[in-house]
Amino acid sequence: MDLNATHMFVSVAQSGSLSAAAIRLGIPLPTLSRRIRELEQQLNVQLLVRSARGVKLTDAGARLYEYASRGIETLLDAEQAVTNDQARLKGRLRLSIPQTFYPWWDLLQAFQRRYPDIQIHVYSTERRVDLVEDGIDVALRVGAIVHDNMIARHVLSFRNVLVASPQLIARLGMPSVPDDLRSFPCAVWASRIDNPARWDLGGQIVEPPTVFSANDYQHLCCRALGGDVVTELPPFLAAAPIRDKRLIPLLPRYPLPEWSINLIYPPHRHQSTIVRTYLDFCQSYRPNIVQACQIDVVS
Repeated sequence: MDLNATHMFVSVAQSGSLSAAAIRLGIPLPTLSRRIRELEQQLNVQLLVRSARGVKLTDAGARLYEYASRGIETLLDAEQAVTNDQARLKGRLRLSIPQTFYPWWDLLQAFQRRYPDIQIHVYSTERRVDLVEDGIDVALRVGAIVHDNMIARHVLSFRNVLVASPQLIARLGMPSVPDDLRSFPCAVWASRIDNPARWDLGGQIVEPPTVFSANDYQHLCCRALGGDVVTELPPFLAAAPIRDKRLIPLLPRYPLPEWSINLIYPPHRHQSTIVRTYLDFCQSYRPNIVQACQIDVVS
């Protein structure tokens, strides 16, 4: 049985006429009349007696209305409940973001201020998590896209910057070409202890003399500010120290490679309103992220 036509029949019975039901449902009167006739043909029974004063239920129509009205009412209540929950955007959002990605912290704070009923769980890791297995709704990823079966939404691109403290430069001098770094103590980001350290500086591959390595850019920043090492930092970590002259950008004519930042999420056919709202919010907040990741290192 056609549920849409049954819904229309119930509305006609409640309204008392086809014209009133058409107005109530927001559909043309000829369409409503045709759908009711098709329902009668499908059931092989007359449901309504039409007259100039309106319509009257037949015995079969009254029996169908008795059962169908309860079902339609239940479905409408369920639809309203779901609509209300989505309108309030109440629920849980599970995210994965890289460690020490500060600009995204501000984004999440702004998002929850706008949607206070959404509970957010953030899993920060350098590891490329399996979104389905780990139960992640949306992941923020830096670097090449390796999830072939996921949807990627590009946010922006940026380059890390090579920095050192004024004290270190005063002691060892300012490097002018990548090979000069061979005489500097260096700190590098590494995900594994045995990973070889290499910097691609304007296409020139340099193996820096590594005295310290970590998988935490904040720790590298601390060591650079302490005057111990040359290191690479994301622009959002380097911007303020460079602006305050606590760090100096090095080798601006030999830039590090560009990194791409993308939002990754599973290709659900019926994506939740909360996830769609988050993705749209990220897009609207993008200028703030771009500003935080921009730094002029050209002398």
